[in-house]
Amino acid sequence: MPMSKEKPASLKNLKLIGQENLPSGQGFLILPSQLSYDDVLRLEVVLEGRDLTYLVEEGAALHPLLKSHLEKETVRALAIVPDATDDTGLRNAVGGEVSAGRIVIYLPAQAAVINSPMTTVPGTKLEFLLKAGVPVLPLYMQRSMEVALDVEAPYDPSAGVMVFGRILKPAAATLAAYQESLLLLAEQAFSAHPALGMNLAYALLLGLKKHGSRNKVIDGKDGHEMRYDKVLAIAVALAAHLRKETRKQRVGIVLPPGIGGLIANVAVLLAGKIPVNINFTAGRPAIEYAIKAADIDRFLTADIFVRKAQQFPWPPSRQLILIERLLPRMKPAIATWLVLSKILPALLLALILGVPRRGGSGEALLLFTSGSSGNPKGVVLSHRNLIANVIQFGSRLGLTRSDSILGSLPLFHSFGCTVTLWYPVIAGVDLVTYPSPLETKKLGELIEKHRISLMIATPTFLRGYLRGVNREALASIKLCVTGAEKLPATVAEAFEVKFGKRVFEGYGLTETSPVSNVNLPNPLPLGEESAGYVWLPSHRQGSVGQMVPGLAIRITHPETYSPQSIHSSGMIWFKGANIFEGYLGDEQRTKEVKDSQGWFRTGDIGRVDMDGFLYIEGRLSRFSKIGGEMVPHETVEDALVKTLGLENETARRIAIVGVPDPDKGEALVLLTAMPGGPEHQEILDLRYRLLERGMPPLWIPKKMIRVSEIPILSSGKLDVQACEKVARAAA
Repeated sequence: MPMSKEKPASLKNLKLIGQENLPSGQGFLILPSQLSYDDVLRLEVVLEGRDLTYLVEEGAALHPLLKSHLEKETVRALAIVPDATDDTGLRNAVGGEVSAGRIVIYLPAQAAVINSPMTTVPGTKLEFLLKAGVPVLPLYMQRSMEVALDVEAPYDPSAGVMVFGRILKPAAATLAAYQESLLLLAEQAFSAHPALGMNLAYALLLGLKKHGSRNKVIDGKDGHEMRYDKVLAIAVALAAHLRKETRKQRVGIVLPPGIGGLIANVAVLLAGKIPVNINFTAGRPAIEYAIKAADIDRFLTADIFVRKAQQFPWPPSRQLILIERLLPRMKPAIATWLVLSKILPALLLALILGVPRRGGSGEALLLFTSGSSGNPKGVVLSHRNLIANVIQFGSRLGLTRSDSILGSLPLFHSFGCTVTLWYPVIAGVDLVTYPSPLETKKLGELIEKHRISLMIATPTFLRGYLRGVNREALASIKLCVTGAEKLPATVAEAFEVKFGKRVFEGYGLTETSPVSNVNLPNPLPLGEESAGYVWLPSHRQGSVGQMVPGLAIRITHPETYSPQSIHSSGMIWFKGANIFEGYLGDEQRTKEVKDSQGWFRTGDIGRVDMDGFLYIEGRLSRFSKIGGEMVPHETVEDALVKTLGLENETARRIAIVGVPDPDKGEALVLLTAMPGGPEHQEILDLRYRLLERGMPPLWIPKKMIRVSEIPILSSGKLDVQACEKVARAAA
């Protein structure tokens, strides 16, 4: 079919990937993630010389120009009605075209969505189209505007990436196979993003300069405000001092969230060093291990914090850089840099400061895991990882420059770094900080005073809001996202009832920089204009949301790692630009979780549904193999919460732990912080009640251990390691 002449289609701003996957001499069905009018014209250029047929849903909302294009005599189009056309009719219509050697292109209707999801075609329609019984070629279309990095130059609206997948034979063209293929194409498209080579320090410099006079950081502890241009000037002055102070590659930071914490991290990066935010809430052995592994000889901290954190194994005073003592002596330098940063263009400023534009896979940040199931691991995150993740979740959130973020998660926590340090600076969003996520009454006051839009929390911290914050305090919240541990339905429901705000569960790991999935509010109704549009949900109860742009997933058998359908429950693997580089000084452990193709084994068990939502069913370390059967601890805990009537409890009262058992391999032990009578009688009563609820006998705890409180980490996660120690000691 000849190309349409009404508008020239240029491939100049389009990156093409996978053209070699286009079969010649045979017909097939192209199922795209989305296609605009311009995309269609450019696709016709790519397929020039081939016979094309468009497949359109009757009554579907299409761009007016696309409608006109389809009405041309030179264009062949077929109409289908998915609710009325049966499989046989679809096979006859599409099969006949494919048999004649034509390429059939499905045209998705315009969709009502919030920010670029994986596809604008609902799973039910994809499943129907895949029943055509013909070879299917997945096509992913990424528009540059949908994944733009705010600090870069304006994007050309026509720019994008078009990725062709490998052909799926009719017998293999299942919905799960198509989704898995499409996500791989999305990963290829996103990995070609030109911003991924940028140095994190350069991106922060651009952000602080661009948003300097408009956006600010507010320290909720003392009410002090500082514009981003002042943050940049102070960080530049401090960076010069750091270059002289240490020749080591990494610099330790021992500070809570606040203006000081932000300045310290930016300064270290501008100095060409790597920040290491130390988990000062960890035990002494874990802290000493991290300091030694990171090879740190200088620590940025504050006098008041040194006095407060007396349990911290502080090094000799000569190794401490106390910022509140140092910065007053730098006032002349700070004033000079404040003027220069406004006058000089960013590129020249970076050149003077020695900040490289490119960072790539070089180490940008070192974080140590919380040690919930073993010794802390040093997770090396590159410039590419962090820039990728800022773009990925930033493009999903869709916040504006008038929005603000609450930053109270620890800076040694991956969410506390990426989401509440790098993102607000690069995106130009106000940041309101507070040193502790536990003081929810104070946090509620800050949210109300500063009209905060985005709140990141954990279920444990949400329970604190339920206890001590009034409804009006959270009126400004547009989005409340929770992660780190599974969101109990009871907590989510109680929060929505009290505050009128839905809690959106997300998911991520330190190794994924950290955000991999997030639920979002559904799009607003379009009213009378919605006829023919496709309405796609942006959240789904019980899931952790869809994958962020550019993240591929595969599911394998939990133990053998053999591939299986992503719709079945198994081990979750991720691949994408946000996947970490490896564990510090531990090549063997890195190889255990990351293969040669870049796939990362998360250690979590889950599945994907027909619309791309991921469901986490538990961490492998939180499963017990009892009599050959995999028993999920979290599922047992959910049943216990309901059985014991703990739905309205604001604090965690129970935890399930596996201990060795000579007969069954493992046995479950219940830790409880509830008062009660004799443990042997209670566990017997509980056993009967769980059996009545239909729980398999193997899933019922054999022993109960009463504790004063359930061990919780500073991040809000269950302290699995501490729980196991208690259980094994008692067993």
